[in-house]
Amino acid sequence: MASEIWTEKYRPVKFKDVVGQDDVVKRVEALTNSLNIPHLLFAGPAGTGKSTLALVVVRELFGDNWKDNYLELNASDERGINIVREKVKNFARTKSLGEVPFKVIFLDEADALTPEAQQALRRTMENYSSTCRFILSCNYSSKIISPIQSRCAVFRFKLLEKKDIEKVIQRICETEKLTITPEALEILYEGSEGDCRKCINLLQSTASISPSVTPDLVSTIISNAKPKDIKVVLDYAIAGDFAKAKEKLLDIMLRESISGQDVIKAMQKEIWELPVEPELRVRLIEKTGESEFRITEGSDPFIQLQSLLASFVLAGIGKQSH
Repeated sequence: MASEIWTEKYRPVKFKDVVGQDDVVKRVEALTNSLNIPHLLFAGPAGTGKSTLALVVVRELFGDNWKDNYLELNASDERGINIVREKVKNFARTKSLGEVPFKVIFLDEADALTPEAQQALRRTMENYSSTCRFILSCNYSSKIISPIQSRCAVFRFKLLEKKDIEKVIQRICETEKLTITPEALEILYEGSEGDCRKCINLLQSTASISPSVTPDLVSTIISNAKPKDIKVVLDYAIAGDFAKAKEKLLDIMLRESISGQDVIKAMQKEIWELPVEPELRVRLIEKTGESEFRITEGSDPFIQLQSLLASFVLAGIGKQSH
């Protein structure tokens, strides 16, 4: 249940529904109220409100006629030059319905467009600027060619803080008549990593089991390594007991079906609580980065994690020798 879909279920989405992006929302709202927006580029992590804000802009501009004046395309599905030459140009060259003198094309995941398609798009943006405005959304603005960036007003979105996600979750819980504990909310936020859409999807999955959202239920849905389990593994390793650390790690991965990358993320968080010198912590963080990279490149996760555990054991032995 994406955040924009949930909001649509109850009432038309408004600027105030986009949380955690106050500066961006204020500036975009001012442009929208002037009824003369430039081309816009929304850049930032997933689930932070880019698509929702585009929908708000279009609704505020066109009111009930917004569907007739709005074309949404996902560039990750249709990323070739033909999409720009056909769909985009055909829509852009026609006049809008209503008082606003332009239509709006929303290109989601625009950083997935091929360089050729982006070159075609820059000319289209220029030639049809009198009848059409573009809103581009991307995760990485560096993948958008400079000529397109210079034609747009760029707005950068940030990951949402806990208070922002808490506001959305509490609103949903009140409407859907769910109960949630502060501990469960904390685990939801940790699991979402600042992605509101992911957080809402996790909440929906949990609520489908029980209307009472508890920490244990959320942990089961998230399927992340529990901090206390990882702490036991690291305690064994720092104590110099490699065999027990390896056995416990294998048990966690098989019992909880947790990926190697999730284990490494959990280890990174626990490193700062280890009773070792700050210099050793930094080295261990570096080792986790190496292991994560190798796993991403296709190495065997358990072999890499054993190698990482060996580094923790050596760190523990070094600590004891001082």
